[in-house]
Amino acid sequence: MTIGSGHSHHIAFVGAGNMASSIIGGLLASGHPADRISAADPFPASLERLRESAPVAVYNDNTEAVASADVIVLAVKPQIIAEAANSIAATVSANGAVVISIAAGVTIASIQARLGPKAAIVRSMPNTPALLRCGASGLFANEASTDQQRDFSQAILSAVGMTFWVKSEQELDAVTALSGSGPAYFFLFMEAMIDAGQQLGLDREDATNLALQTGFGASRMALEQKDVDLVELRRRVTSPGGTTERAIRSFEQDGLHDVVARAMIAAADRAAEMAREMG
Repeated sequence: MTIGSGHSHHIAFVGAGNMASSIIGGLLASGHPADRISAADPFPASLERLRESAPVAVYNDNTEAVASADVIVLAVKPQIIAEAANSIAATVSANGAVVISIAAGVTIASIQARLGPKAAIVRSMPNTPALLRCGASGLFANEASTDQQRDFSQAILSAVGMTFWVKSEQELDAVTALSGSGPAYFFLFMEAMIDAGQQLGLDREDATNLALQTGFGASRMALEQKDVDLVELRRRVTSPGGTTERAIRSFEQDGLHDVVARAMIAAADRAAEMAREMG
């Protein structure tokens, strides 16, 4: 189901921060009518920024924003998800709206406890490149969600990048560890490359430009040549006895794969901890 075809769902956002603004921008670019989108936020500055970028209805009150919505996106911080869910519970029940939560570490069960056992809930974990509409989002839906609600929920997140369904809610912890937190790993690696470039004599601006462009180019090559395994792409850059081989050998001697695995396990464990803390 595409956003712009058929019945135009009324999509309401509870929270109007960066992620909500990005998804709204993606929806508008995909053809969803602006008059079928609303957003609520307690901070006037957030609403003003959204209003400057998108001609959608904005409110200070959650209840007003979701009044006629059949899709509600909870785009608030985990710490206030309970309050936000309580504010929309009556509307969800009356409208039969599907609720999409993008709050990290908040389980469907904890949201359902506030919305009722019949509430259709889709939990998603988008990442910050969604701001540029090149994000990656994992999704999981509860049994109360219909096929149509799942399809439309996926279409909404697809407006800001790639999407896929996970087989269990627990797998969202792995998605969080890989793609949710992943951009920071790449930023850290590029920081290290820039620092090393300076140690080798480059000025910081040149080292930065080289690192950023190299990261962009490598990612684009991998994306556009998906039929070629990453190991093969790496082999093509690694001439026997050359400079790249020497660097790769150094990475392997230092246990790069183990370092990455330990970091991602730590991130996944923290995601599970957050779910228990919120639960």
